[in-house]
Amino acid sequence: MKSEELDSRAQSLYEHLADLRKRLINCALILVVATGICYGFSDQIFNFVRAPIAPYLPGGGLIYTGPLDKFIAHLKLAFVCGILVSCPFWLHQVWLFVAPGLYSKERKYTLGFIVSGTVLFVLGAAFSYYIALPMAFEFLMHFGGDVDKPMISIDQYMGFFTQMCLMFGVAFELPLVIVVLGMLGIVSQSFLRKNRRYAIMTIAVIAAIITPPDLLSMVMMLTPMWVLFEAAVLIVGVFEKKREFTERVNERE
Repeated sequence: MKSEELDSRAQSLYEHLADLRKRLINCALILVVATGICYGFSDQIFNFVRAPIAPYLPGGGLIYTGPLDKFIAHLKLAFVCGILVSCPFWLHQVWLFVAPGLYSKERKYTLGFIVSGTVLFVLGAAFSYYIALPMAFEFLMHFGGDVDKPMISIDQYMGFFTQMCLMFGVAFELPLVIVVLGMLGIVSQSFLRKNRRYAIMTIAVIAAIITPPDLLSMVMMLTPMWVLFEAAVLIVGVFEKKREFTERVNERE
């Protein structure tokens, strides 16, 4: 009996590993294809990425100091865009891998978390591109006055741009994390309200660490994170009331 159970578990583990290998290969293949497609549109994508800083540069262009710099920048940009474009497919592969082991209720929540996480990340990156970056450049580029002219390299700008968009995307996941903790019973609405000041201080420290070293970038991240925190507190309260209602119904039955 024990031998049969061990064989069954070993077979099950092998099947899971084989399925995981299949999903990883699929993700790698779609990333290669997406990167190749994005490279075909790299000029248009690069112009889109450069747009927030173009008004503050002489002639609207970035500089590069090596013959391969711009080519490598286009490759990096195509790779990053390939990751973003293929992200829904990746999430679908993750879903196909974990869904068989979940109950119907767990599947509903898991799918909701995946969709919510994707939407929040995109909103964070969009907030960075359309609001935070233009305001940051408007503030930072005026330090030179009328005498000093900015000469920013492609590598410097790409690093700054990627960091800002990525960090804002990750920061916008804050309400999802808090809601999950609330659903697990780790935090409650009353706990979050009672410790609001400490939460805001923590958010400020996180914003100072992950953003570029200027005050405006930190404030631009702190403000939406604060708003999202308050929204998460309200959502946790909704789940608590729903859970309490379900418990009362079960007690009556």
